[in-house]
Amino acid sequence: ETAVGEAVRRSGVDPAEVLVTTKVAGGDHGREAARTGILESLRRLGLKSVGIALIHWPNPSRGLMVDTWRTLLDLRTEGLVTHAGVSNFRPEQLQELFDETGQWPEINQIQLSLALPRQEPDAFHREHGIVTEAWGPLGTRDGLSEQFALRTVAAKHDVSVAQVALRWAVDREIVVIPRSSDPGRQRLNLDLAALHLDDEDRHLLASLDRGEEKAWDSREHEEW
Repeated sequence: ETAVGEAVRRSGVDPAEVLVTTKVAGGDHGREAARTGILESLRRLGLKSVGIALIHWPNPSRGLMVDTWRTLLDLRTEGLVTHAGVSNFRPEQLQELFDETGQWPEINQIQLSLALPRQEPDAFHREHGIVTEAWGPLGTRDGLSEQFALRTVAAKHDVSVAQVALRWAVDREIVVIPRSSDPGRQRLNLDLAALHLDDEDRHLLASLDRGEEKAWDSREHEEW
């Protein structure tokens, strides 16, 4: 966070045009701990407010996700957070937040890629006005980039496999956050305007779906 804040300052870009996201760590769940966690994030970032704050994982064993959500809503009201959301929440966990507070998260950042299209969670999000944001849109440890179907579509359009994966997600109106430290790949990841996938491409790419059960399950997986 300190490095990100310094980068924003050195970039010369108006901070109002930079959408900084931070998260509430698992160890900071709870009313006071979540507030302290976000305030410490702001201190490290050197910002007066943050664009997006997410609860990183629901961590159900702690039983504090609703209290943590209430704190994010308070911080949004106070102007310290512009958009409040969550990450890795299942539909029933999102429903619990709404049932207890009357407020849906604005964003749910979930594991999503060609290998994990996550159609059902995405449909739930759309029904309730929640933005779906994909982490790992280029695949994680599933060898997605080596799959024949993806490489075939990339070769057909003379683009990278990453560009195909991102175009597919953007066509579904899903926000993508691809990870790369290589400036050249970063530029390619942004260069999607000329790439148009057709029905044949989408049919072939659909064969990569490994099934919803292959996604990390936030009823069991927790991070601190």
